[in-house]
Amino acid sequence: DEGLSNAVKEVFVRLYKEDLIYRGKRLVNWDPKLRTAISDLEVENRESKGSMWHIRYPLADGAKTADGKDYLVVATTRPETLLGDTGVAVNPEDPRYKDLIGKYVILPLVNRRIPIVGDEHADMEKGTGCVKITPAHDFNDYEVGKRHALPMINILTFDGDIRESAQVFDTKGNESDVYSSEIPAEFQKLERFAARKAVVAAVDALGLLEEIKPHDLTVPYGDRGGVVIEPMLTDQWYVRADVLAKPAVEAVENGDIQFVPKQYENMYFSWMRDIQDWCISRQLWWGHRIPAWYDEAGNVYVGRNEEEVRKENNLGADVALRQDEDVLDTWFSSALWTFSTLGWPENTDALRQFHPTSVMVSGFDIIFFWIARMIMMTMHFIKDENGKPQVPFHTVYMTGLIRDDEGQKMSKSKGNVIDPLDMVDGISLPELLEKRTGNMMQPQLADKIRKRTEKQFPNGIEPHGTDALRFTLAALASTGRDINWDMKRLEGYRNFCNKLWNASRFVLMNTEGQDCGFNGGEMTLSLADRWILAEFNQTIKAYREALDSFRFDIAAGILYEFTWNQFCDWYLELTKPVMNGGTEAELRGTRHTLVTVLEGLLRLAHPIIPFITETIWQRVKVLCGITA
Repeated sequence: DEGLSNAVKEVFVRLYKEDLIYRGKRLVNWDPKLRTAISDLEVENRESKGSMWHIRYPLADGAKTADGKDYLVVATTRPETLLGDTGVAVNPEDPRYKDLIGKYVILPLVNRRIPIVGDEHADMEKGTGCVKITPAHDFNDYEVGKRHALPMINILTFDGDIRESAQVFDTKGNESDVYSSEIPAEFQKLERFAARKAVVAAVDALGLLEEIKPHDLTVPYGDRGGVVIEPMLTDQWYVRADVLAKPAVEAVENGDIQFVPKQYENMYFSWMRDIQDWCISRQLWWGHRIPAWYDEAGNVYVGRNEEEVRKENNLGADVALRQDEDVLDTWFSSALWTFSTLGWPENTDALRQFHPTSVMVSGFDIIFFWIARMIMMTMHFIKDENGKPQVPFHTVYMTGLIRDDEGQKMSKSKGNVIDPLDMVDGISLPELLEKRTGNMMQPQLADKIRKRTEKQFPNGIEPHGTDALRFTLAALASTGRDINWDMKRLEGYRNFCNKLWNASRFVLMNTEGQDCGFNGGEMTLSLADRWILAEFNQTIKAYREALDSFRFDIAAGILYEFTWNQFCDWYLELTKPVMNGGTEAELRGTRHTLVTVLEGLLRLAHPIIPFITETIWQRVKVLCGITA
């Protein structure tokens, strides 16, 4: 879309000129299989059984611990990253080690002299109390390294293998010669997990492996590549998020934007008040290409196009330029959604008429990735007639995440995703198996997924129709964070739709071609007529209150209760004696009540189940004298 593409470029260029976008060398989530940086949202943390290796780091210059040892014992779950260590952290309050702060250890295998620093990141109660610091390969270590000006040593290639020679940088990401880039030959080019075994064996051979303990781990995997994610030191583009976050926080604090349910405001604040700079570049073949160009000397020029870059920087045709090959994080363009889709940066009629919107619906898991960033970007670029930052929306309605019947997150790798269209139209078992196991990035999981699917859906999935699916989703839309999908509920609400259809047939059979009292004539309302009208009025009131408070689950329950129990099971049965032997006035009154209640009920149900209600209403409206 050319219009949206122009809006993305415009935002990038303006932020860059305001010094709110920069290029820097920092740590990112790196997928070695896909060879790209990925967002936190694309990282799946899995529980795993692993090991904690306790390794001796000899103290330098004759230093001793409080109990007379000439080494520190460092506990680590990733011994292969030892090759990139640039420090050891101890807690400054730890009596065992606080006198060693400022002294040095000799790093095993590479004989690198690295400092002992005092930092609260080291937990006195965890492991040995001594933590190896590898700023180029761990997010916590990266922060410790910045606090203590520790160099960064990158030992991994983008494929996750050990490099032939390390890359050494200072804390600002500039190349440095403070340490040697040499990596022992026996580890070079090894795959990272093979390197782990080799490092452990080499340390053990030196007599420096003190012990190995079982340890429960949380391991980050890429949800698309399916491999373990590596924190990787790379050159990326970043947005200075703290400047943009300040007005976005204030907008929620002062009530200009409200979250429903309200407790999600706390989640929003927890992220926004401790916000980090946002990595916006990705190493992919698709997406909005970053509008930046480089000359042969590596100088960077940002502009809307190459022609503008050359003109603004007086670059002649003899200066070779190449555009940055990276693309923007999809959340960057998504953050502009509320105004870029209305024609911005042009001041269009649509932008003036429809911005801001009233309600934004989103899952709680992307409050930070999408909702917060829309608020930040909109308030920075869109101002009202008084120059005040404009919010993108006034209410954020947060939905829970739909999980499978066991409460597990739905994902292709688990084989538990249910396509909504398959619940609407139905699907055979062979087709379902092909959909779940075909073109898998992790084909080794196919057999497990096939067995699970055959057990859960031995006959495939029956068709339930769109309305039954919509009603089920509304009925399950509680204020909780998780919604466990239940196929039996779907079957039950399909029966509800059938119930409404059959009730409507009964009403139409007894009213079409009959005098329903809408053109005058004497009417007598029975006790049952008056009762159902009173009940329906109360239903309308309760239903309206539920919708206004975004309790769609309660609204669906109100519809179900009135339709099934009061209207169908009681009132329709109570009309049969009148239909079989009532006076003209009684018949007219009951027909009038039947049509009035059914027409109103169809209106109430229409937002949730639009197809069946529209079909029935086209016949009912004629009885009411509605011609539109």
